[in-house]
Amino acid sequence: MKIGIGKETHPAERRVALVPETVKKLAAKKIETVVQAGAGDRAFIADADYQAAGAEVVPDWPDVIARADTIVRINPPEEADVSALREGTALVCLLYPLTQGLRVKALAARRVTAVALDMIPRTTLAQSMDVLSSQANLAGYWAVVAAAARLPKIFPMLMTAAGTITPARVLVMGAGVAGLQAIGTAKRLGAVVEATDVRPETKEQVESLGGRFLQVTGVEVKAGQGGYAAEQSEAYQRKQAELIAGAIAKADVVITTALIPGRKAPILVTAEHVRSMRPGSVIVDLAAEQGGNVEGTVPGEEVDVGGVTILGPRSAPSRIASHASLVFSRNIEKLLLHLTKDGVWALNFEDEITKGCVITKDGEIVNARVKEALG
Repeated sequence: MKIGIGKETHPAERRVALVPETVKKLAAKKIETVVQAGAGDRAFIADADYQAAGAEVVPDWPDVIARADTIVRINPPEEADVSALREGTALVCLLYPLTQGLRVKALAARRVTAVALDMIPRTTLAQSMDVLSSQANLAGYWAVVAAAARLPKIFPMLMTAAGTITPARVLVMGAGVAGLQAIGTAKRLGAVVEATDVRPETKEQVESLGGRFLQVTGVEVKAGQGGYAAEQSEAYQRKQAELIAGAIAKADVVITTALIPGRKAPILVTAEHVRSMRPGSVIVDLAAEQGGNVEGTVPGEEVDVGGVTILGPRSAPSRIASHASLVFSRNIEKLLLHLTKDGVWALNFEDEITKGCVITKDGEIVNARVKEALG
């Protein structure tokens, strides 16, 4: 097998799918790598580093396609990228196949073996391959640091000769991977942290990190699947809004992280909530790319709404591209070694991970969930 790595084309993307460390490890498993010149530049990885690890560096993307039988990238391919792939090529990337039917059908038509990184099951065995979790972890850290840099206050309590400075108040909405990292990071910086989530079982995790859990009571809570939250009833959302309204009004920083696979992100922070916050407060909406959890979020921009700063980052992990690329690359290494043997694809559709993330093969859509979603 020869893996091809190119420059990411998404304008906000700074990561690269494989780093030299992984190139070297894969070479020991009979998996070679060809890299487009400059692919690692935005993550501060030089072409010479790839060459030292054993990769072949070629000038252009067409050279990569011509040499590689497996393309590994971060973001989904554009239409032109799909049509440029050689028939029979394998593609490993974030694909979002449940909502991108035309792209999936185009890949099947070119007989591409498509592996969707966002469809890897969230199981114990698959943890080391789970790019969504590794990237969300870093996004949660970045969100707190970005907020702290913009907040006209400090996070910790300080006792000075001029008197005591009270700590900042941080509200984290969503206690998944990103939310838990945000809670832990904000607490380490000395803030008073509160958190809310539709899954009552996250209360213990929030409290273990030093946060106070705000819990909706008196209405039915729908259970999610695969580590994700489920979309809740109007009654629940109304109760949740009432519960958090007071917390938002008191918060110096609000970080929202709520995502529902294949759906637009739910609105958690309304325009009225934003107006209730003190001028100088900061909101970081980590769901911006899926529509946002906050009314007033503009994906990819930082806006001021009545003195409140709202950040709507696209690809938040790209803001810390070096480490984001490193952990993404390590996830890819573990996945490829699970799906191959002696440098050759060895797909076993009785295996839960293979069954979950392989979407197309031999001209067919082979994933049951995607088949159902596309009718």
